[in-house]
Amino acid sequence: MWFKNLQLYRLPVGWDMTVEKLEEQLAKKPFHPCGSQDMESRGWLSPLGNDVLVHAVGGQWLIALGFEHRLLPSAVVKDEADERAAEMAERQGYKLGRKQLKELREQIAQELMPRAFTRRKRLHAWIDPVGGWLAVDAPSQARAEDVLEQLRHTLDSFPLTLLRTERSPVSAMADWLAGSEAPAGFTIDQDCELRSVTEDKAAVRYVRHPLEGDEIKAHLEGGKLPTRLALTFDDRVSFVLTEKLEIKRIDFLDVVRDQIDGQGEDAEALFNAEFALMTGELGLLLPAVVEALGGELKTEATASSAVLAGDPPF
Repeated sequence: MWFKNLQLYRLPVGWDMTVEKLEEQLAKKPFHPCGSQDMESRGWLSPLGNDVLVHAVGGQWLIALGFEHRLLPSAVVKDEADERAAEMAERQGYKLGRKQLKELREQIAQELMPRAFTRRKRLHAWIDPVGGWLAVDAPSQARAEDVLEQLRHTLDSFPLTLLRTERSPVSAMADWLAGSEAPAGFTIDQDCELRSVTEDKAAVRYVRHPLEGDEIKAHLEGGKLPTRLALTFDDRVSFVLTEKLEIKRIDFLDVVRDQIDGQGEDAEALFNAEFALMTGELGLLLPAVVEALGGELKTEATASSAVLAGDPPF
């Protein structure tokens, strides 16, 4: 159980939620496979494949949202509709009108749907109720929103806010690159992306390339700003920080993973050991990232504007 990406959100300290209460509320919207006429289904799954929807290890919680959707390409429906429309036109002596053709396509979609293949996927979310973190293992905020939306529809109260820092990631990353010096506890790795702020949006990407030379500084002086930067924290966790304050391409280094040796007597024990180790490392990494960006933004106006999807509680 190792997250690859983190979309980060804040929960208030002292959030009135327990494992038992969360389990009870998630159980109201469990995952069910698509019905014969459903294009998509979503609901809460057990992270371990048992009957427990909130997997708790050492005060850290893990939940999983399951999805299933039918694969019914519009081109398949269109081809079948065109074929039937041609047969009907030949029998009737005239072509179907636009409304009739639309109704025919809808009819065919309903006929084909029960026979369409389905695809399943799941997204995991880690909840740290003490530290006040909720992190979704998703490559983008749009994907993470699927989990947040389902939580809003499931929980009685969901006072979630976006993570905001005093300094923007772009400004901080630019200073680190310009000075060839990472913040305390971090090292700059060899991947980054710089993008122009002008209309042409010209971009340059470096992969496994030293970033301390004059070439990088020239791009910064020329008006390009960093949108991604690879970093390593405490020689234990490597990741990419983005302009949106996303943590991507997380790699727990061997010094971390080697601590698992001998702890996984069975699949569940291994899962628990990895989850405990992962959350322990992330529990150190996230405050360090926030500190490197000047701390959390505390102004009342920002906190109010950052609340997701309307006035709390959800």
